[in-house]
Amino acid sequence: MKRIIRAVLVSTFLCFSANLFADEGMWMIHTAKPAIQAMSKAVVAIDFMGTGSFVSKDGLVITNHHVAYADVFALGTKDHNWLEEGFWARSREEELPVKGRNVQLLKETIDVTAEVEALIADGTVRPGLMMSRKLSWIMEKRYSEKTGLEAVLSGVWRGTKYYISLYEQYRDVRLVAAPPVCLAAFGGDVDNWEWPQHKGDFAIYRVYCGPDGKPADYSPDNVPLESPAYFKICTKGIKEGDATILMGYPGRTSRYASSARVNYLTETELPIVSSLRAKQMEIISAWMDRDPEVRRKYADYYFGLSNFQELALGQMQCNKRFRVIEKKREEEARMQDWIDADPARSQKWGSVLSQTESKYEAVRKAQEDVIWYRECISRGTRLHPIASRSSGLRRKADSVTVARNIRADKRNLSELDMRVERDLIRLAIENYYENVSPEMLAPYQKELRERFGKDYDAMCSFLWDGSWFADSARMERFLIPEERLAHLEEFLSDPLVRFFGDAKIVDFNNRVTKIQGKPTLNDLSVEYTHALYAFREDSGIAQYPDANSTLRVNFGTVKGYSREDGLDCRWYTTMAGMLAKHDPKAHDFCLIPDWKAVAETAPKAMKVDFLTDNDSTGGNSGSPVLNKKGELIGLLFDGVKESLATDFYFTPDYNRSVCVDIRYVTWVLKNYGKMDSVLSEMGVK
Repeated sequence: MKRIIRAVLVSTFLCFSANLFADEGMWMIHTAKPAIQAMSKAVVAIDFMGTGSFVSKDGLVITNHHVAYADVFALGTKDHNWLEEGFWARSREEELPVKGRNVQLLKETIDVTAEVEALIADGTVRPGLMMSRKLSWIMEKRYSEKTGLEAVLSGVWRGTKYYISLYEQYRDVRLVAAPPVCLAAFGGDVDNWEWPQHKGDFAIYRVYCGPDGKPADYSPDNVPLESPAYFKICTKGIKEGDATILMGYPGRTSRYASSARVNYLTETELPIVSSLRAKQMEIISAWMDRDPEVRRKYADYYFGLSNFQELALGQMQCNKRFRVIEKKREEEARMQDWIDADPARSQKWGSVLSQTESKYEAVRKAQEDVIWYRECISRGTRLHPIASRSSGLRRKADSVTVARNIRADKRNLSELDMRVERDLIRLAIENYYENVSPEMLAPYQKELRERFGKDYDAMCSFLWDGSWFADSARMERFLIPEERLAHLEEFLSDPLVRFFGDAKIVDFNNRVTKIQGKPTLNDLSVEYTHALYAFREDSGIAQYPDANSTLRVNFGTVKGYSREDGLDCRWYTTMAGMLAKHDPKAHDFCLIPDWKAVAETAPKAMKVDFLTDNDSTGGNSGSPVLNKKGELIGLLFDGVKESLATDFYFTPDYNRSVCVDIRYVTWVLKNYGKMDSVLSEMGVK
């Protein structure tokens, strides 16, 4: 009965509010009408990396497969690769506990701006780099102790307002269903950020609690959580033009970023990141194609690498295509006129734009060095964390620290293939030496340059062949705590350990800090945001804060789009399209035989994925897409490449969210997963 009442209220709300909110805007949930806030009780964060929603009274949570990807990967064994095979728990006894996975349910949002301002005014918290961290520690501790809930402090508009979000955090989460990756991620990297797509991107968890209904660590005595609210599954279908509601936890946008900031990202950072990670993907992909064991070990890592690389490339291209920098400069020109028109505003913000522009130009090369260090050294190979821990042993080489390091090393090494890592190191070495300013090379790195020059093959061979990473006998010896401690100097003289530990990121960052001086770019960014907020407010523009992993709501419609002149895209894809793409020679497009046999029995016109113009970004993955009755019609899992500029500037004609149709999900559960009990629990007949 409650759900029926809620649906009527939602429908009424939409009639009066759709035009007010249009399609742009990730609106904080506490600003929405009561009917929408009531619906939000069915929406959860999955460790704030994705979104899920309750779909039964007994704690079933549906989300994207790619949100659950790491869990499905980690639960796999040598006998069962759940990513490739798919996982279906047809009874609650078969559900698999997911170690370390949490689900957060928002209970309340509190405006604490006055409390934060008081802490700043009395000197408890002082402006500076550590202000945000100290504020969070004080406020979150205060509200956690007061309420017994998980408290998270969020600042919006760079300190204009502050909110505490209070969550019930559930720690016993179990995997119920995850289709094979050939179904869930059909099209793989090729189709990522593209349209059309044919992904069945869904997975199902169940949340458990103690017998008293409270959050509890995993125990066989725990019981399914009684969901505070849950969504009804829409089985009637959708059509173009239907109203949609999107709720979720978008991670981060930068729509208050200056043109100088976007220009720096577009011309400097994004090209480096997208280019180098694409080369890393080529190496890993080639090895995965050669060896199934490499694919098993690197599938999760490759997935994350691919997603970020495509995002960086798409943002760079879209920022240029849609003239984001020019449009921001046009608004900034109007803002500067507004600032200059008032003496008080002029005194406060008169030089913010010019200083921001000049400082980004001044630090450009130093910042490039930071990026190259990060991409080549810090994350260019998965051996770096091991080497980094090793180089720190000189400061604290006691038996407890060594044993702890070795436990971490064993865990990391078990996930690696040394053939892959050697090739990644070779790539990292060349890109590091070719791009980092010579004066930033550390002593051992300079010694290597003098010895080998640009013969990076020889340099790589020297580093690799002399390393314990390449010698299984030495590796086994160094993974024994007593042996590592007894032969510490030999261990620390390892050439790769020396190479990785020679230069420090802090030295690169300090150089940037020294060049920019005061005020820092961060200081200017705060003032820029305050000025832009005030300018827009004075202009009568309704404002929503940048995404920051708090619960948001957005309104839109089911809608196709024109990708470019003469290329119109339909709003949905079908089973026929998926089957037509099947290619047994291409891993990303190869349907495993048992799924292909079932898929061929489906109606060819069955809708698989659809488009809406809802405003979304990373973190919205798994977000419920609802119709005007508040019924679940799909799950958001991606955006089209043309929409990627919207992290900085909303582009209404091209902004599209890609969603999997809930009727396709239920068809798969019924006909392939044989999950009749789960479907019954979800109220699907």
